[in-house]
Amino acid sequence: MGNSFICRTKKDTKDNGSRSKRIGRSQRKMLPEEEFLHRQALSMALHQHQLSQRFDGSMSRRIGSTSSRRHSDPLASNEKKVLESLENIKFKRIVLIHGEGFGAWCWYKTIAQLEEVGLLPTALDLTGAGIDLTDTNTVTTLAEYSRPLIQYLENLPGNEKVILVGHSSGGACLSYALEHFPEKISKAIFLCATMVSNGQRPFDVFAEELGSAERFMQESQFLIYGNGKDKPPTGFMFEKQLMKGLYFNQSPTKDVALAMVSMRPTPLGPIMEKLSLSPEKYGTGRRFYIQTLDDRALSPDVQEKLVRENPAEGVFKIKGSDHCPFFSKPQSLHKILIEIVQIP
Repeated sequence: MGNSFICRTKKDTKDNGSRSKRIGRSQRKMLPEEEFLHRQALSMALHQHQLSQRFDGSMSRRIGSTSSRRHSDPLASNEKKVLESLENIKFKRIVLIHGEGFGAWCWYKTIAQLEEVGLLPTALDLTGAGIDLTDTNTVTTLAEYSRPLIQYLENLPGNEKVILVGHSSGGACLSYALEHFPEKISKAIFLCATMVSNGQRPFDVFAEELGSAERFMQESQFLIYGNGKDKPPTGFMFEKQLMKGLYFNQSPTKDVALAMVSMRPTPLGPIMEKLSLSPEKYGTGRRFYIQTLDDRALSPDVQEKLVRENPAEGVFKIKGSDHCPFFSKPQSLHKILIEIVQIP
């Protein structure tokens, strides 16, 4: 299975090597903080199997001690009601799928919040993302890119289901999973994501911001030619300043610094692939969409068009959020996720 982590502690571990050579002269004052954040995020990926086993037995004790300490607090009372409600949820496993360039590390706030209410979140690195060592230039299909998610679903017990959450282009992986494993997925939550229709490419969703796929393939300065300039491009990665403007216009500085030292190129093949989605499989899935209203990468108008053309069971909105609500509006995102989890 691909790399995954379940956030349990904030203990730091030593990183293997420094990324300082990638950072420009003007950013060197931020280096210690950036490296600390990067190491902190990557440390979450260590010993994930052991942590998940320990977590199952310790969560009830954590919840009990928290609620008892705040029994006189109205907020604690509301929290207790939520916890009691979630205790009766049949399927508590939530699988978090990152978008283009990101990795499992981007969900660190979301994981901690979901664990605190007794849910079982797992964030996966897609092939060639995060700390998965696969060369992104070799990832050419959506099936290959989604392999860690598919392997996770294949290994689920027969009576077990999960809730999937997909961010940005990670929405295509959710659609792919819904088509191939509808019986393993309780709900699919598209977070400002590429919720495409049958025959569409994930890239088509971004056409308003980036131009047509054909034009992007011919003219974009952000393309990567892993097999040589005389061959078709294999990936892309935006320049850092553009990335900040597109993705992080409302995100905290520390989270942006973490992203700047952690993001990796995105394989081009998977987002240029047309999806084949059937009403019998994909069409029977329970889909929910979360819109981000200060999003410059996937505008609110485009997101509205997506849910209009491919209606979801429920649509939620986060005001003041950029394309990365797990950074810019973590509490609002958490509240919506809990609300969707509780829908019968």
